[in-house]
Amino acid sequence: MASDFHKPAHFGGNEFEAFAGGEDPAAVMRAAHESARTLLARAQHSEDPAVLDRLVSYTDEHGIDALAELWARSVPHSLPGALWRIYLVRAMIHQDPTGAAILFQRGTEVLTTIDPVVAGAPSPAGPDEIEALADRILRGLFEGDFEIALDRAAAFCRVAAAGASSIADDQEALEPERARELTTRALRLTTIGEELTACARMARDDSLD
Repeated sequence: MASDFHKPAHFGGNEFEAFAGGEDPAAVMRAAHESARTLLARAQHSEDPAVLDRLVSYTDEHGIDALAELWARSVPHSLPGALWRIYLVRAMIHQDPTGAAILFQRGTEVLTTIDPVVAGAPSPAGPDEIEALADRILRGLFEGDFEIALDRAAAFCRVAAAGASSIADDQEALEPERARELTTRALRLTTIGEELTACARMARDDSLD
């Protein structure tokens, strides 16, 4: 199934052509950084809204595996690492918008931080609103609000993680396997949120590359 997604990008440029997929880890990392910088620069300097639309919806057509080949092995605190995590969170939401909305809504109920406000979803937020939020965050990344987009994605992860942990506690006695799955998801979302927050700080210091 994953092979269906190994297709070339069609952004009208050469953003991903630098990726060679070779055996040299240094070459792979260099291609990841170069492609991320080129892609972001092209998006932020383009006046064609169709370019942004294609970037936002890229994984809908080509699959998340296509970007995994480019950026998944990049260190978390890097430009390709940040882009990969934003796309990964969006893919998670679009694969199960109802589940994502449930986690986010529960998170807003148990958290006492400003993260729900930072994330920018309405309250209450259903599947449609959560999917729209994911797209707005990714579009903001390309439209020039890079640090803000990273902050919003990180906040979403923290809210959803809190929701997952809370629901896991509820289900521990009756559905322990489901509770373990939710706990694992909460830990992963927490980690991604921390990584994106660090990337946002580095971006503000002009040290994210």
